Parts: sequence; C-alpha cells; structure tokens
Amino acid sequence: MNAPIPTPKLNTAGPAIAVQTVRSPGGVEAWLVEEHSLPLIAVDFAFDGGASRDPENAAGSAYLISGLLDEGAGDLDAEAFQGRMADHAISLGFDARRDDFHGYLQTLSTHRDTAFDLLGLALNKPRFDADAVARVRAQIIAGLQRQAKNPEVMCRNALYAAAFPGHAYSRPEKGDIDSVSRLEAPALKALRPTLMDRAGLKIVVVGDITAAELAGRLDALFGELPVGEARPRPAQPLPIQGLGQTHVIDLDVPQTVLRFVGPGLMWDDPDFIAASVLNHILGGSAFTSRLFMEVREKRGLAYGVSSSLMPLRESAMLVGGTATRNDRAAESMKVIREEMLKLAEEGPTEHEVEEAKRYIIGSYPLRFDTSPKIAGELLALALRGDTPDFLARRNGLFAAVTLADVRRVAQRLFGNSELLVQAVGRPVALV
Repeated sequence: MNAPIPTPKLNTAGPAIAVQTVRSPGGVEAWLVEEHSLPLIAVDFAFDGGASRDPENAAGSAYLISGLLDEGAGDLDAEAFQGRMADHAISLGFDARRDDFHGYLQTLSTHRDTAFDLLGLALNKPRFDADAVARVRAQIIAGLQRQAKNPEVMCRNALYAAAFPGHAYSRPEKGDIDSVSRLEAPALKALRPTLMDRAGLKIVVVGDITAAELAGRLDALFGELPVGEARPRPAQPLPIQGLGQTHVIDLDVPQTVLRFVGPGLMWDDPDFIAASVLNHILGGSAFTSRLFMEVREKRGLAYGVSSSLMPLRESAMLVGGTATRNDRAAESMKVIREEMLKLAEEGPTEHEVEEAKRYIIGSYPLRFDTSPKIAGELLALALRGDTPDFLARRNGLFAAVTLADVRRVAQRLFGNSELLVQAVGRPVALV
C-alpha cells in the first residue's frame, strides 16, 4: 500500500515589502515603498469620512465632489486639466466611499512634476465651475436613472436603509435622483473642507521616488488642507436593526435578488481572523464554499451565491446573497440559514479549516503584484488602524487558527441565526 502523500506545510512568510514612514517638515505623514526598478509612482490616500459626512438632506454630495476635483483646478478649466493629464499619461481620480473619501495618482516617474502639480491643484484649488457642476451632476443623475429599476442596486440600497434607519449608512453613497438634483456649487464648496482635512488622512506611496523627495512634496500636496479634528470611533459597534425580518420590493422580473445581513466583527476584534476562515468556508470561496456546494452544485438553485465579512467604521456585518427563480427564493434562503446553523451547531471539519487557511495564505501574494495593488493594500491597513508590520504577521495569524477557534466563532456569529433579508422580485412564499 502506498503511503499517503504528506500535506505540505503552510508558508507563513509575509510579502517582502519594506515600508518606510516619511514625515514632512509640516507634519504630513505617509508610508513609502521605494521601487526603482520600474519608472512608475502610485499614490493612494484617503480622508476619514466620505459619504457618511453628507448632510442629511444632501445625500450624494461627497460623490459629486469626488467627480468635480479633476474637472478644473487653479487656472486650468476642465478641458485644460483633463488635456494635461492625457498628454502625460497621468491617471488621477477621486471616489467617495461609505467611510472614506479616496484619491489616487498613477504616473510615469518622468512626468512626476506635472502629476504632482495637478494633484496639488485638485486637492487645494478645485474650481467647481458652473458648467462642470451641471455636467457631472447630470452624468450622476443619468446613472441613477439607469439604476432605478436595477434589482441589485435596489436590493442593496433597501438593505442598508433597513439595517441602519436614521444613520448615514442608510443613505445611498451616490445619493438619489431627488437629492442630487438639488446640489449646487456653494454647498459643495462649503462641504469640501470638512471632507478633506488632515485629521484622519492616510497616504501611501509606492514606486520610483525617494523618502527625501517625498517628504519635500507632501506639504505642497496636503499641507494647506485644514487640520480638522479626529473623529472618535464608537466604543461599541452600531447594532443592525431588523434582524429576523424579511422585506420584499415587488418587481416584475423572473428572478428574485436576495441579500441578507447578520452581525459581523470589527477589524480589531480578537476573533476577526478566525471569522475570516469561517466566512471562507461558508460563502467566501467561489467554488468550494458550503453555500456554493449546497445552493448551486447540489440543488441548482442559483448560478452564484456568496458571503463576506464587512467591517465598517461604525458597525460590522456579515453580508451575502444570491439571485434565483421566484419560485425557488424561499428554498434558497432556507438552505442558506440551514448551513449557517450547521456551522454553529456542528462546526466545520478539520479539512475545511486547513483548506481555507491554505487558500487564504497562498493567495495573499496576488495582492502585491503591482504598485497600485501594493498601495491599495497598505492604505486599507492604515485605514483600519493597523501598522505595516501586519504584512509579516498576517499569514502566521491565519496559520495559528485552530478548528476550536472557528467552531467558537461560528457559535458566536451563527448561533442566533437571525438575519435581515431583503428581496427584490416576486418571490413565492418567502414571507
């Protein structure tokens, strides 16, 4: 009899990335990864806030501002600004996410002076010209009109509204047609300093630039922004409302879109690493998760089904969903609930835990194969309050997760098994 082939040991070494902390004369701080083998520079940065800082009656303000910062700045109108970017192959943009206002710059190092000049203008001297405001606002409204009957978008927006009534999270990040239609330049100009202050600013730079040069450029880019006041993080996560409820938006379509949310864990929770392994087993793996096998492979209920952990600044969720025929929506949710309950009562197998760890650790290097990816990964670390040494510790933390750890977390997250479910379509017998 042939002896069983031994399972190779997990390689827990983190990515070999040297991260420097650079501080400008004016006190602006950034993380830097020097990489001089390619003539590229990637800058990723984020301000604390984003769409959650929109005034209550002006949802979509931050998103509209994000679309205007590169539509003319300083003495350059929109055409001149965009033309200079195109002439120098510079990629520069902004985005208002739920918890942060994000910006990025990617440039050939030979064009660094022009690129940094344009970024500095966009950050410090945006124009908000009337024609640019009208054009970008119209583009956003057109997009919202296209999405008005999109079941996926309708379902996501309704789920957040039900989970966080009265909170900024309940409002769509891009606003709605009515709120965006009312937005005008004076209010946007007044909101911009609140969105873009240095109190929660995180900056990552990767590429062909030295620490000395970066230190000299940081003040020109960010030094004139308002200092601002740091926003304290909540002592306890904001609770999810409506657990145990199912809501349906009637829409005459052949498939029902299903989204569900349950309690999750914050980034700094001691169980978060084990919960990540648990989620991979439940619905985080595209082809081997329990939900994929039970919902798609065994029963053919849906083409895809997934779950993920979603820690926000003020709350934490486990979210998931699928899309299925109207007459099979109830069965799909029944199977999803049953799998969560099985994990709570029986736990996963040792094999499932080891395979999940192997994938999570083995796939990690794929997040660092380009300069923009490295910058984005480091920025995510900074935003959640981690330090660069997490890169070296991360795989070891996952390798140390035990079957007992995952079973404990499964009981913690799924033992109650109450979910908030949102459906869009005409599901049969779902409620």
